[in-house]
Amino acid sequence: MPDVSVVVIVYNDADRLPTAVQSVLDQTLRDVEVVIVDDCSTDRSFEVAQRLAADHPGRARAFQLPENSGGCGEPRNAGIQHTRGRYVMFLDSDDVLEPNACRNMLEAAEKTGSDIVSGQCVRLHVDTRNKKRDEWYSWLYSTTRTIDSVTEFPDLFVWDTLSTNKCYRREFLMAHNLRFAKGLFYEDLLFIADAYLAAERITLIPNQVYFWNVYTQGAVKSVTNRRHEMRNYVHRLEVHKRIDAMLAERGLTEMKLAKDIKFLKHDLVLHLRDLPFRDEAYRREFAELSREYLAGVAPEAYERVQPIQAICAYLLQQGDWANLIPAVDTLINRTKLSSPLAEHDGRIYWCGGHFDDAFGRGVLDVTDLGYHEKPVNQLFLRNQLTGFGESGRAVSLTGEITNPLGVIPPGARLKGELEFSARRRSLQTFHFPVQELRHEGDAIHWTAVADLTAKLRPLGIVDTIWDVRLRLEVDGVRTTTRLTVADTALSGALPVRPRLTRMVADHLEPHVSAKGHLAFRLVSESQKAERVQELITRGVHGKPGTLAKTGYRKAKALRGKVLSGDNKIRAYHEVFSRLPVKKRTVVFESHLGKQYSDSPRALYEEMRRQGLEFEAIWSYAGSPKGFPKDATLVKRWSLPYLKALAQAEFWVDNQSYPLKLTKRPETTYLQTWHGSALKNMGFDQPALKAQTRQQQAEQQRSLDRFDRFLIRSEHDVHTLARAFRLQEKTLLRVGYPRNDALVRARQREADRGVRERGPLAARWGIPDDKTVLLYAPTFRKAGGRHGRFELPFDVERFADRFGDRYVLLVRSHYLNHVVLPPTVQGRVIDVSGHHDVTPVLELADGLITDYSSVMFDYALLDRPLVFFTYDYDEYVHEGRGTYFDLLEHAPGPVVRTEDDFHQAIKAFDSQSAEYAASRREFVAKFGEYDQGNAAQSIVDQFFAQWSR
Repeated sequence: MPDVSVVVIVYNDADRLPTAVQSVLDQTLRDVEVVIVDDCSTDRSFEVAQRLAADHPGRARAFQLPENSGGCGEPRNAGIQHTRGRYVMFLDSDDVLEPNACRNMLEAAEKTGSDIVSGQCVRLHVDTRNKKRDEWYSWLYSTTRTIDSVTEFPDLFVWDTLSTNKCYRREFLMAHNLRFAKGLFYEDLLFIADAYLAAERITLIPNQVYFWNVYTQGAVKSVTNRRHEMRNYVHRLEVHKRIDAMLAERGLTEMKLAKDIKFLKHDLVLHLRDLPFRDEAYRREFAELSREYLAGVAPEAYERVQPIQAICAYLLQQGDWANLIPAVDTLINRTKLSSPLAEHDGRIYWCGGHFDDAFGRGVLDVTDLGYHEKPVNQLFLRNQLTGFGESGRAVSLTGEITNPLGVIPPGARLKGELEFSARRRSLQTFHFPVQELRHEGDAIHWTAVADLTAKLRPLGIVDTIWDVRLRLEVDGVRTTTRLTVADTALSGALPVRPRLTRMVADHLEPHVSAKGHLAFRLVSESQKAERVQELITRGVHGKPGTLAKTGYRKAKALRGKVLSGDNKIRAYHEVFSRLPVKKRTVVFESHLGKQYSDSPRALYEEMRRQGLEFEAIWSYAGSPKGFPKDATLVKRWSLPYLKALAQAEFWVDNQSYPLKLTKRPETTYLQTWHGSALKNMGFDQPALKAQTRQQQAEQQRSLDRFDRFLIRSEHDVHTLARAFRLQEKTLLRVGYPRNDALVRARQREADRGVRERGPLAARWGIPDDKTVLLYAPTFRKAGGRHGRFELPFDVERFADRFGDRYVLLVRSHYLNHVVLPPTVQGRVIDVSGHHDVTPVLELADGLITDYSSVMFDYALLDRPLVFFTYDYDEYVHEGRGTYFDLLEHAPGPVVRTEDDFHQAIKAFDSQSAEYAASRREFVAKFGEYDQGNAAQSIVDQFFAQWSR
């Protein structure tokens, strides 16, 4: 009796069968047999199978079904009957086993007594350019795990539905009569569901066991590559119905919900992607089949998937094709907004027409996605191709761009152009003007004619596919769209003259990309083209081409290696740090390069105001937009950035330059920091205390780079300075440059008796008669449905109750984001995008915060504060701890509930006098060195000699 029998099934795959069988024969576990079952092939497959059996007597046997079964189930069933091993595995003729697969799975089975052992499957995309590989739900196999029932681990039941990456105890298969369904596609799903539910013990091992070779370009498409066939969908639904019946029979409602979620986010999506390209009859049949099945899907499942997945499922069930087909465009292109949206009762919906359905309103409500808050240049809008025609050398195109909630106003100045660019090698682009742009409410209609023959000149080999984009300008602001092809017929070919040779291609024909967008590809009508292409392919894949590609890959790999993090650090220390320090050079950075803000900005602007002669270099991460134009800008972690740091005479930042960069002795590091501390910092944090001695030493080395550390009070000395283990000589008791403006604002107000609001009030449309409140909470781990920070109070209720007197500004932490409903527009304003908080603090008549260090800054203005600490016990006692009791020192009311919060706002006017003494004590304790001259003091101490 062999230890393991591997059933290898084959149908018309004679060439690949030997490789599959050999992967079994080469197993490091020697006592393994191969049972080959041919599904009555019409090629040489059974002859090959017989030869393999003859060449390996006792280890391989071959069988053939009397007639073709049309699927994988019957050959596997026949194979099970012929197995003799204690354990059984399955292998397809176009796949292979990992050499240690049988040994690893057998050892796990023997050790645990499991009925099923499952290992990692790896999908290899064999005919793709980069030979892409991906691990099949690898998170399921992060560690060895044994469960007594699949109900302990529903994700396994739901997601790993393969039969082939598993080893089954043969007695278990026989005892439960586990067989594959006959005549059904997706027989794996049904078989493995039955097996999972029957198994008394299942073990998962973190080993690769099965290599699934995916061939997308094959002449005969696999079942998974024929999803557009209606029979395919019929079979999938039938399999799901049978699995649902299994779960219902056992009363496994939680497992059913998990499976429903997977159906909405995976199975249904696979078939919806083809829907825009199918005819009306197909869509009607598809909808009818879906409607019946979706009726049994748990409503809770819609809440547990991505909004667009739930929206598509709902619209499909409703038969709303006008809104479904555009929604599928967003399903395929997740960042695209394909609907004009609808506003109803202060909420934003994907579309109208379903407001009388409470369930539909819940599914279609997309307010939390924040579409209504985004300007046109931050939206990727659907651009539906509505007309396509070609005549002679030119192609004429018409389309309509979605205009959600009128983000493109009727009077806007519109300008557009079509851009053609090669997909693989964008060596050149060609542009054609859009002749007409017409505003029509929910859409912008456009017309263009592109004379491709006259203007577009491809090379002819590396640029065979050309993508089309329409770049639209709205009042000078640009957004880019792709041309969606759905329900629009494409035909014809245009003559073209490649730069290299017309023997390769002589025409351009329209083509639909994998994501449904218009593209063009080079084709040839020449009889010699096939031969020429064959010669080119031979050259590309032959020795010269291989050498060229190898050289290119080596150069690319070398460049990647040179630009890797470790080598950049080496370049900094071994190359750039040997260059001379450039006198009068300062590198500024704020919040790891994310902003032009805070004390580095205040100090930089003071230096410019005084007319000092120096070279200013600002670090940026992401986009350089918003950074000063009179400074040199370097991208964080780029080689110019590292070179600038290595040669700078001064570093100025408020957080930390890269920890592994050693500061040169000739460089002075001014650390302005970004706020006094309520919560524990540095080595006072439990996480840092738990680090190894080596890790702590490395952290300390980065902190020891500070030559001067700005201090705003003795509280900072006892907290931040101690937590960072800074020496006394490092401390600079001057206050924060960013707070100079706040101190001066308070002084002006006291001298003149008038509060100046500044330009932000007009910019945000705040009426003069409204009091401005600012809500600025500290960082929170985003726990909202769409990864956003959920406000701890009902913002609509707040606006309705206080909107006649107050305008509430909401500024989230820069690592969080909030979304406000349109009903509060004008009464509540999200100002999180305004990086520099100082002018926002100047504008506010009162501050609402929790534990944010902004409390220390705002107190300098001597204006009312309210502390909304709805999660005080959790934050203080379950977090990393605090340096002082906020309840004792807060210079304003501390509230924990929304009702108490409202009471505090209601009594806002009386707080100014009530807490005046508390605010003075708070400033004296936490801001004693903020006297309004911090930037001036720093310039006097370090840069005065740079004056002209």
